[in-house]
Amino acid sequence: MALSIWEILAVFAAGVGAGTINTIVGSGTLITFPVLLLTGLPPVTATVSNALGLIPGSVSGAIGYREELKGQRRRVLRLGAVAAVGGLTGAALLLTLPPRAFETIVPVLVALALVLVILQPRISRAVLARRERSGSPGDPDGGTLLLTGLLLASVYGGYFTAAQGIIYLSLMGMLLADSLQRLNAVKNVLAAIVNSIAALFFLFVADFDWPAVVLIAVGSAIGGQIGAKVGRRLPPTVLRGVIVTVGTVAIVQLLLR
Repeated sequence: MALSIWEILAVFAAGVGAGTINTIVGSGTLITFPVLLLTGLPPVTATVSNALGLIPGSVSGAIGYREELKGQRRRVLRLGAVAAVGGLTGAALLLTLPPRAFETIVPVLVALALVLVILQPRISRAVLARRERSGSPGDPDGGTLLLTGLLLASVYGGYFTAAQGIIYLSLMGMLLADSLQRLNAVKNVLAAIVNSIAALFFLFVADFDWPAVVLIAVGSAIGGQIGAKVGRRLPPTVLRGVIVTVGTVAIVQLLLR
């Protein structure tokens, strides 16, 4: 589909914004997806084109957080394998389920994730206290509960991606004894894996709008670097506040769609 110059600028700007916000928090799809729909793309075409276009942004954000990724190789490999399975499952569901099957529960999932983000410091302290009382250090990778939660979040991410990063951060913040910045770095890698797996699947079974893909890809790669520079300088309290703010906006936008 041919885009006007204003549509080209709008899609590119949306890509920059999505790459930035995805690296800091997540929910960048809530910027790009509505813009793609406004250009006249069908919802499924917009979804798959967006997933492919956001891959460079996720990779760019992960590179920007490379210092925070040091020492987390085992964690990333373990959680990344789970994310890959979930992303592939979600991508398959996008093409088999009714279009609004998942979207009806998205606001509930995002709201639950925000509650977990807000309560994360208190929950983390309670988990740590319980481990100290039992004398067990616990699983440094979050155990079965985290793996199950990330699997379900990745299924959702392969299907739609909006607020996927917020759900990742809430789960890891609750179950892993680590800084929010280091967990944010892992989140960026997991998002890159899910987007890549879903996009590879879509390449064989769905139709893309390639001009939109290229515009979002270039914009999101730039945004990923911007987001890394801004996000890694935010104190945990401020970063948590940004997550809650963006997530609240996401809920409102999803309810009004």
